[in-house]
Amino acid sequence: MHDIRLIRDEPAAFDEALSRRNAAPVSASLLALDERRRAIATELQAAQTRRNEASKAIGQAKAKKDEVTASALMAEVATLKEKMPALEAESGEIDLALNAALAAIPNLPANDVPDGADEDGNVELRQWGTLPSFTFQAKEHADFGGPLGIDFEAAAAISGARFAVLKGGVARLQRALGAFMLDRQTAAGFTEVIPPLLVRDEAVFGTGQLPKFTEDLFQTTDGRWLIPTAEVSLTNLVREQILTEAELPLRFTALTPCFRSEAGAAGRDTRGLIRQHQFDKVELVAITTPEQSADVHEEMARAAEAILEALGLAYRRMLLCTGDMGFSATKTFDLEVWLPGQGRYREISSVSNCGDFQARRMNARFRPTGEQKGTRFVHTLNGSGLAVGRTLVAVLENYQQADGSVRIPEALLPYMAGLTELRPA
Repeated sequence: MHDIRLIRDEPAAFDEALSRRNAAPVSASLLALDERRRAIATELQAAQTRRNEASKAIGQAKAKKDEVTASALMAEVATLKEKMPALEAESGEIDLALNAALAAIPNLPANDVPDGADEDGNVELRQWGTLPSFTFQAKEHADFGGPLGIDFEAAAAISGARFAVLKGGVARLQRALGAFMLDRQTAAGFTEVIPPLLVRDEAVFGTGQLPKFTEDLFQTTDGRWLIPTAEVSLTNLVREQILTEAELPLRFTALTPCFRSEAGAAGRDTRGLIRQHQFDKVELVAITTPEQSADVHEEMARAAEAILEALGLAYRRMLLCTGDMGFSATKTFDLEVWLPGQGRYREISSVSNCGDFQARRMNARFRPTGEQKGTRFVHTLNGSGLAVGRTLVAVLENYQQADGSVRIPEALLPYMAGLTELRPA
């Protein structure tokens, strides 16, 4: 959410920043609404003042038995009483229109975000690890996962496309990955949370999924929304609060199911576990002061990278360009893990700094140390630490063996109840 006062002060700069996100200029239309709203407010204030003055004068005129003046003043008050509700209604309509327009505008990119139209404009910052080599042709997980316990047909019979049933050792491996990630992230200073999976409109609006991405969400019959990511629940833990500076930064993590309709992904990744309607993810969220957010952004990226490194999975860090960032982000790092079955890197985590964009939508603020009255908006950050299903894919493909079995990474052995490899049935 953007502050109309900042747009009022620097409309050209605002439009220029929006153009970097391939968005059309909007300051003129926003400021026209803002100007009319302020004009109505001035008119209402003047009308209120005049009504009070005239009402007082009516009493004075009647005391003097000046019925002519009293009648004229009474007529003026009656006119004002008719006019003011119409002005208030118009003001309310403009407020709704202005807020709706502001809510539809994406966050502005940070200065160091590269310009670009799509993922081709992303910049590789670094790589880690050695790409695995095989004495056989590496396969995609969907081609050898069936005998290991991944059942897409049973899931389709129950729920339709983009679902999977995991059985036996591969189910244990998925559980082990989630527990391992949670243990690592809590050790890194994140507080574990078990949040609601169903949330209200205000929560999904606060993190930016509503109103723009309604079609990507699942809604229940009572109007609640299934979370597309625990970012929604965790970030909204501070909605409509005033924190103290000493409390910040706050760091939260949660392992939850996530639900996405994938409305914008028709035809993409239809095979396998990469793009499912339901998947598990360990989410990382931080609430910081503006001064802390850049450093915490780097810390969160490293917390996600540490999982990949512990699992021995080669990856690269990408700085997303303006055309590939999410709606709420001002700067995003993507971590892409190497999938030998596909022979390419695929995204496994996005770690984003949202600045005060979400905080304005949630009215989440903090009071700086030493100040009694003044408050500032917090900064919010979020990222995957990691997407469990995609990490499962990466482990299966990177640790596959010629006979269809899969070795268990050493870091996961304490979680596997003695299993050292998955064997095909």
